Amino acid sequence: MARFMGRRYLCGMRIAIIGGGLTGLTLAYYLQQAGVAYDLFEASERPGGNLHSPQDLAGYQLEAGPNSLLLSPELEELLTELGLQDAIQEAAPVSQHRYVLRHGAYQALPASPPKLLTSSFFSLKTKLRLLGELLRRPAPPVPGETIASFFERHFGPEVVDYAVNPFVAGIYAGDPKELLLSLTFPQLAALEQQYGSVLRGFAASQKGKGGARRRTITLRGGVQTLTDALAARLTNYHLGHAITGISQPAPNQYTVAATGQSDLGATYSHLALAVPTYAAAELLRPLHPAAATALATVRYPPMTLVYSAYDRAAVTHPLVGFGALNPRVEGTYSAGSIWTSSLFPDRVPAGQVLFTSFVGGAQFARQAQEPEATQLAAVHQELSQLYGIEGAPRWQGRYYWPRSIPQFDQHLAAARAAFAPLAATGIVAVANWQAGVSVPDCVKHARNVSRELAGSKA
Repeated sequence: MARFMGRRYLCGMRIAIIGGGLTGLTLAYYLQQAGVAYDLFEASERPGGNLHSPQDLAGYQLEAGPNSLLLSPELEELLTELGLQDAIQEAAPVSQHRYVLRHGAYQALPASPPKLLTSSFFSLKTKLRLLGELLRRPAPPVPGETIASFFERHFGPEVVDYAVNPFVAGIYAGDPKELLLSLTFPQLAALEQQYGSVLRGFAASQKGKGGARRRTITLRGGVQTLTDALAARLTNYHLGHAITGISQPAPNQYTVAATGQSDLGATYSHLALAVPTYAAAELLRPLHPAAATALATVRYPPMTLVYSAYDRAAVTHPLVGFGALNPRVEGTYSAGSIWTSSLFPDRVPAGQVLFTSFVGGAQFARQAQEPEATQLAAVHQELSQLYGIEGAPRWQGRYYWPRSIPQFDQHLAAARAAFAPLAATGIVAVANWQAGVSVPDCVKHARNVSRELAGSKA
């Protein structure tokens, strides 16, 4: 064993974690728990990366990243270890209701396969297509298939336009015609291979689970409470250190340079990149130019979150649900809105409602880059028309991400393939482009990587 910064660590291993977002913080936390030496470097002065929960002076608790969390076993375990059990806030029961814009009006999206057949959401032609899907026979995966292609083969174009498209825009800020099934929903390809029918496969996979849904939660003070708690636990966390370069003086030995410093004076056996692909590309280019070139091609569309608050009495829509999505075929300005005050009523002043609208993503990129005044006015006009709102908003604001969510398309597939051989040299990735875009995915991936790294030298 060897001493490092006053603690005892596994001898022969020292890891530089570059990036202090959720995955970087979680990796550092678990490495610290396992007694593995590390240094975590974050360029900004705020921990958390995409998990950011600003509070407006007018009394609105906002989210600039994830607006809620699905509570997975790994996430719940981490929250418990951090002593955040009492900070968990359940979403209101109405969160199970989701709406989709169709022919200019919001309709409830059927919540289960049986309801797809009994509701009026889809046409008779599509319902017959759904019944026919039950008869499909097992088939091998289609290489390079997109989400849109897969669902159109199984269920037809109407399902793609009014269910798949808005869902993918809402979760991935993406276009289902571009995103690959193998990177986003590999379990669906597995169901097709085993059962043929996705609907039959889904029903079989749910047997014995009792129809239980994962809990939708947030944390008091915002989801950033999670990353703040992680950062507070770390002993070797260096804020305001922008890593500008890496060098390799010997095999499996690395040094890093930061802004204003040519060498931070430490040698590392591993590098863990918890940064977006475009940042990773710049760091890797001198050592691994081919991997860097592939990483640089990954797309991150811009996204603006527009917050609009109104007096409850001014909104005629009941707002009984999680929110509403706007399919691209409806020609709207925004991709949809979360009804923040319906999910978590204490996040707004009494007697008001708050919409968090999404402007941008792969399918709405032009709107995301428009001036703030243009965006606020356009969103207000759209909300007024769709929700029956009279008068001006009580308050509006926005948060702009020039680069939002990595697109899980052919460029990312090529980037992952080009990056994979670097693991043999001690370089690993724990960012969301490798882990997955959800908070539970990132927590699970970072924990697994920590166990692999600790196990390799135990």
